[in-house]
Amino acid sequence: MQISSRFTIAIHVFACMEVFGEDYKITSDFLASSINVNPVIIRKLLSQLKNAGLIEVARGTGGTTAAKPIKQITFYDVYSAVDLLEDGELFHFHENPNPNCPVGKNIHVVLDDKLMHIQKAMEDEMKKYTIEDIVNELKQCYEAGET
Repeated sequence: MQISSRFTIAIHVFACMEVFGEDYKITSDFLASSINVNPVIIRKLLSQLKNAGLIEVARGTGGTTAAKPIKQITFYDVYSAVDLLEDGELFHFHENPNPNCPVGKNIHVVLDDKLMHIQKAMEDEMKKYTIEDIVNELKQCYEAGET
């Protein structure tokens, strides 16, 4: 299992908006140059973040900003916006275990609840971290000369 790179790219987007926003217009091309991906990927991601109410995109001249203070935007908010889960479930269960097999017949009974608890624990942990945390740590790295 692996969460898609959309999540870390979205965190990178927010970091760029905060670090460079006062000096540069934050466009998909600008973001793509920092993240080193195609601008089309960034535009799709920006659309998802906008639809989730996390960013605002200026019409015409462009430019992207956070829609609310970054201390209020958690990793979970970003994850929810860009890593679309099928039916809200992190774990995709194989569709048709054999009902005539003692394992197949009971696998959902013994596994579903555990997987739900694991997902909830991950989501609760993601709610502890904000974009502000990342921006502050990036600034510390920059000030310490870790470029």
